[in-house]
Amino acid sequence: MSSSVQEPPRSLYVSPHALPSIPHLSQMVDLISSSVMGPNATFRNDSFTDLFNPDDVLPPFFQVFDTSFLDILGPSPSIRRIAFNPDFAFAHEAPIWNPITDEITFASNDGGALGNSGLNANNIVNSINLSDIPPSSNGTEVNVTVTPLDLPDVVQMTNGGTGPYHGDLLLITSGRGPLPPSIVRVNPSAPHNATVLLDNFLGRQFNSLNDIKVHPTSGALFFTDVTYGWLNQFRPLPLMPNQVYRLDPTTRAVRVVADQFLRPNGIAFSVDGTKAFVTDTGANGGFLGNNGTNPATIYQYDVDPTTQAFTNRRTFAYIDAGIPDGIQVDVDGNVYSGCADGVQVWNSSGTLIGKFFVGTTSANMAFAGPGRLVILAETAVYIAEIAAQGPDLANLG
Repeated sequence: MSSSVQEPPRSLYVSPHALPSIPHLSQMVDLISSSVMGPNATFRNDSFTDLFNPDDVLPPFFQVFDTSFLDILGPSPSIRRIAFNPDFAFAHEAPIWNPITDEITFASNDGGALGNSGLNANNIVNSINLSDIPPSSNGTEVNVTVTPLDLPDVVQMTNGGTGPYHGDLLLITSGRGPLPPSIVRVNPSAPHNATVLLDNFLGRQFNSLNDIKVHPTSGALFFTDVTYGWLNQFRPLPLMPNQVYRLDPTTRAVRVVADQFLRPNGIAFSVDGTKAFVTDTGANGGFLGNNGTNPATIYQYDVDPTTQAFTNRRTFAYIDAGIPDGIQVDVDGNVYSGCADGVQVWNSSGTLIGKFFVGTTSANMAFAGPGRLVILAETAVYIAEIAAQGPDLANLG
């Protein structure tokens, strides 16, 4: 009678000790082993709370799905928490890095958990001076000063932002109660003079504006409108479909460039401006609750060279953890999005190659000069020192 030797179970991760090229704080996912879990395995039932971390590695760390992610990380990457307040979601969205002052600004959660904002209270735009962060080679966390900005009242419930835009912060707001959503240019220096660029669509208020980007070659402003203000109970019943718009900053002409979303959210462009990415976060329904059968998807489009309408929609990626919120693209075409476990990264073909796994929700992130990625995680801010670089946002269009 013949006998066979059963192969012992394999970990879902390949040990960094077996792969000398894997840097510190990194874990390589063994996709072959994880592709079959077996009938007696414990499967994930909730993508928002049950995260893919099978070896229970202590966050933050780099989760590597493809060796190309190592090029993004570089030979000696680091990731650490640099500011935190467990009682206040001070670091939600709208990250903007100012290369002149080395400050990064961002907004607190508008209407959501621990945001201390809603129908009767505006959210806050904060800043951190990154030069205040002491150097560290071992990932030691710090808690640097977070400074709130005293912005004019026309800025109501900031949810998105980009820039510097001609030296200013370009903020997009959700509005509050009867106060309209808007696109606002804000001087980053006190007294933070503000200029409203848009607050209506031919006389009708938007639902609650969410995110904004400047087209890399034309300089036009593209933004998303979605019903999260109503779903978070600080805006009236929506009046229009959830759509993506284009604003000519010179003529102020505004028009729809993409529709047929459940809840459009983040927006970004390839470096050359020929491709657009829009996230649909329909799985997050605010007071309606989460629904995993709704979209948690990044869509890719071609940008028409003449009209700049978004065409040839296709699915770029479906998210395994929560929803894809804010989205950024690096100079090599890799796509980054804030999800329920941190920041996930796909190559230009839509293959998941790695994660900045912080173990909690990140709504957005921003490059802060060459080799620095600032990750907003609601009650905390992280910084990853890596090899990748973002585009020069101060000189677009």
